[in-house]
Amino acid sequence: MHRRFHKRRWTLTCFLAAMVILPTAAVLQKDNDAQNKSAAHAYAEKEGAAQSVSWNVVSDGYGWEEETAPVAAEISAELPEQKASADAGEKPYPESWNLSSDTSVQRTSYGTYSGTRFFSLFSAGQVQNKTSIPNNTLIAESTAAPAFTIETNGEPQVLIMHTHTTESFEPYVRQNFDPAFNYRTTDPAYNMVSVGDAITAQLEAAGIGVIHNATIHDYPSYNGSYDRSAETVRQILQQYPSIRVVLDIHRDAIQKDNTLIQPVVEINGKESAQVMIISGCDDGTMNMPNYMQNYHFACRLQENMEGMYAGLTRPILFDYRHYNQDLTTGSLLLEIGTHGNTLEQAQYAGELVGKALAQTLLKLKKE
Repeated sequence: MHRRFHKRRWTLTCFLAAMVILPTAAVLQKDNDAQNKSAAHAYAEKEGAAQSVSWNVVSDGYGWEEETAPVAAEISAELPEQKASADAGEKPYPESWNLSSDTSVQRTSYGTYSGTRFFSLFSAGQVQNKTSIPNNTLIAESTAAPAFTIETNGEPQVLIMHTHTTESFEPYVRQNFDPAFNYRTTDPAYNMVSVGDAITAQLEAAGIGVIHNATIHDYPSYNGSYDRSAETVRQILQQYPSIRVVLDIHRDAIQKDNTLIQPVVEINGKESAQVMIISGCDDGTMNMPNYMQNYHFACRLQENMEGMYAGLTRPILFDYRHYNQDLTTGSLLLEIGTHGNTLEQAQYAGELVGKALAQTLLKLKKE
């Protein structure tokens, strides 16, 4: 009888202790999880994300792979005033839309990735390694300085250009899109030229010499775009040998069936498209023996972009790509948003990229 009493008392004590400890542990875990969320995930949560979709992707620049990312709720926005260029070209931006209820625009924010092909840079940002080079090798290489320095003597140091100049965007935040629009326009007010203008303005404000070339390389023919843009770059490099950096500014294309993906992050109270750097690697057939020097520059820029504006970047795509990156040791391709992003989101991303690029380059100023 006496033993049974102690057994019951011990059982009651354990039960009461569990009632106190378990809720406390849950609260502590919740606090820890909140502290570890990236800015992009925090934005998605603020927008009301309650679930994730398994088909969200890290694009390769033109394809899709299964990933999971938080889904942000749809929001409404006022239609911004649209001003076409005086010379919109042969393929003007649409003035009216035929939206389809069978389509959707999915807002999301890409955060920190895990997995064997992803690794983090030392100060900020990530890399997606799709080559046979070991991650440890690329981590070590990421700390190396770029192969060039710049001068602020009035001579051009940077070339901004566009292989796919006519790539365009959504006009404003909306739930559906017009399937008849192929997201291409010759109007520089609505295509990649407008994003390049935003980057250029920040470099000029920082006193860095820059040329922004608006040549259309992908219209009327899309095939051969890279051959034509390579010739443009070679001519400009010959005319201005002071140029150290060539940035080919694109937008990505992420879509699943009838759903466009709009990767956004809120920075300083405004929505920005998320940005991805593509740094090419030579598989032995691409005649890019100095590809690692481009990668060194990519890592510096990535760390500055993500360090200055948390959530702005998607991981650097390091893959077997050429993209004319054999022409300098500071040649990179930047994907500014996707065709699901709005023009305003992409232009703001261009502004942020320009500010981070200026800071990156000024640290490389020749003494």
